[in-house]
Amino acid sequence: MFPTPIQKRSPLVQILYKAAVPVVLILWLLPMVAILLTSIRSNADIISGNYWGWPSEINFLKNYSEVFNPARSPMLLYFRNSLIITIPSVFMAVFFSAMAGFSLAIHKFKGRIFLYALFIAGNFVPFQILMIPVRTLFANLDLLDTLWALILFHTAFQIGFATFFLRNFIVDLPFALIESARIEGATEFTVFFRVILPLIRPALASLGVLLFTFIWNDFFWALTLVQSDAARPITFGLQALRGQWSISWNLISAGSIVAALPSVLVFFLLQKQFISGLSFGGVKE
Repeated sequence: MFPTPIQKRSPLVQILYKAAVPVVLILWLLPMVAILLTSIRSNADIISGNYWGWPSEINFLKNYSEVFNPARSPMLLYFRNSLIITIPSVFMAVFFSAMAGFSLAIHKFKGRIFLYALFIAGNFVPFQILMIPVRTLFANLDLLDTLWALILFHTAFQIGFATFFLRNFIVDLPFALIESARIEGATEFTVFFRVILPLIRPALASLGVLLFTFIWNDFFWALTLVQSDAARPITFGLQALRGQWSISWNLISAGSIVAALPSVLVFFLLQKQFISGLSFGGVKE
């Protein structure tokens, strides 16, 4: 079995492993700790050069309330826009990908392998080269600088990966269950909604967490398709926290913490389903 469990490795490897884990964990957490500390510092503390030490003054309420101060920036509007963009995009991408994965996994039709290959190939295209054609397309559709532009784009953009993800889970399902449902007179829609979807629920939850994180944290496509505050998501709206003559790093750090919270909460709420979805189908009897 590969990789070999650490318990079966040599004593020297186990010692090195136990020593390396806390070191790597600390290095990984250092930037997050720095952002957390910066988010409660005063601006004077940052100007004085106190970047890593304990804040000389705790400004937790002041900084976080200033983030949501309408006079400084419409962060509540940005937060609402991110919710409006992310939730429908995740739902539609997962739903349509489940249908596409079901067709590619179960139905035998001409060109099925080629179509599946297109879904896979789309994941290897550098997304930066799509910037000009995507922007031109949405400009021709008169959807630039709207919430619909980001909703439709993220739905379409994530379907390739999501279909590849779900199709592999559906292929591992017992085909006898589908045949039994068909013999009982179930239509293909009934098979999909009553048989397939309940069986791949862990995979759907796992995919939903991944897509929520991808879409919520997007900055590039928000920068490409949106200009005004009316449709700006929170990741793009963080720049509004910059001062006119200087950068308020404490407010930007506080805003970054606020922007990251939904993704973290979604993961912790669905972590059991997420882990179950990633291991779903991985064990054969």
